[in-house]
Amino acid sequence: MARKKKIEVQTDNSSWQAPKTRKKRKPMTEEQKRAASERLAKAREARAAKNPDYGQSGVHHTLRDLPDDYPTSVKKVKQWIKTQKDIMSSEKASERQGVKGARSRWKNAEAYIRDMNTYLRTGDWVSMFYGEHEQHKVKYKCVAMAYDKNGNPKRDVGTWYPDIGTYTQEMFDEDKSIENERHTRKTKRSNNKGAVEKKKSKGSKRGRKKTT
Repeated sequence: MARKKKIEVQTDNSSWQAPKTRKKRKPMTEEQKRAASERLAKAREARAAKNPDYGQSGVHHTLRDLPDDYPTSVKKVKQWIKTQKDIMSSEKASERQGVKGARSRWKNAEAYIRDMNTYLRTGDWVSMFYGEHEQHKVKYKCVAMAYDKNGNPKRDVGTWYPDIGTYTQEMFDEDKSIENERHTRKTKRSNNKGAVEKKKSKGSKRGRKKTT
């Protein structure tokens, strides 16, 4: 039986030293946090003054001039993304602890973050909701009217139309009742027409008998 060859190590590790342990940073006080935030804001303003496109990389050109108080301004959306990332991180930790529903919540936050990033990149808001916590529902605006075979305009509840404004549920109920009334009148007319035709046909038969 062949003897195994003994392997000898050639590497010299005699000069190796363990890395120095870094001391934990002392937590900042509230005053220190405010001061650091002010310094960061000033630094950003200085950079923005030198470079007009500072902080606008990856932002669609149609969004760059929106005021900060606009419902979906770049500043607001970036803050919403930060909030949703915190929610996603927190819910992932809850999922590891076995909390029911945590997975669906962080998945929803992940999808909302993806939609907001799409908005910043393309300028199109694709989500059904908006806001820091998706507390507002998106409203639709009609830009081209559609009509049915009778020439009546097609409308969806909650959509804004150029001729009537926002189409409400009350408007829908009113239009539905009018349509039902028209259908009822049309049905009655068709039934009465059949009865009249039937009477006329009987009368014509009696008339023929008299002449023969």
